[in-house]
Amino acid sequence: MRIETDRSRCIGAAQCVLSAPAVFDHDDEGLVIVLQDEPAAELREAVRLGQQLCPSSAIRLSEST
Repeated sequence: MRIETDRSRCIGAAQCVLSAPAVFDHDDEGLVIVLQDEPAAELREAVRLGQQLCPSSAIRLSEST
């Protein structure tokens, strides 16, 4: 899994941070930053939840094959 974010879409709702705090955080402007762009397998379910809960669809996931 690889994570990409579109900071121009981020509204700082923090749903991603609440779902996967080891992977997502917010910067001083309140916009999403990715701490691990290729998270470990045990974090992937939480990352998917964070993506689903993002109200601005600022998170895109690419699944590895």
